[in-house]
Amino acid sequence: MSKSSFPFSRKNYKLMFIGIAMIVLGFVVIGLDSDPHGNGVLGLTIGPILTLGGFIFQFYAIFSKTESN
Repeated sequence: MSKSSFPFSRKNYKLMFIGIAMIVLGFVVIGLDSDPHGNGVLGLTIGPILTLGGFIFQFYAIFSKTESN
């Protein structure tokens, strides 16, 4: 039996927090685009890449194995 009742380890939660921060940063970058309706480089390229990277990082954080003693 595991000592912790949490489904993930401390490492997993830290990685998940980083992924959520990347997703939020991506949406903020999309919102910062000065072109109308977000049709500039920030709204169409950089922001979505950051957001997608955040979601991919979240999958990594969830499926990351913890070190067993």
